[in-house]
Amino acid sequence: MATQKRKTHRGAAKRFRKTATGKFKRSHAMKRHILTKKNSGRLRQLDQETLVSKADTRVVRTMLPYA
Repeated sequence: MATQKRKTHRGAAKRFRKTATGKFKRSHAMKRHILTKKNSGRLRQLDQETLVSKADTRVVRTMLPYA
């Protein structure tokens, strides 16, 4: 008897993308509102995507089994 197929966590699918090397990219937090008090250099830094930490990669991989 075959095992059940895993479903993709749709919330995670909208937040993470897989890179060519198998790592996961994510966006920075704190970029949605109250932007006037944050200086432009900080906002530019928050615009760039970064990699998911090694500790969280395993959790993201279980939520995105087909990514």
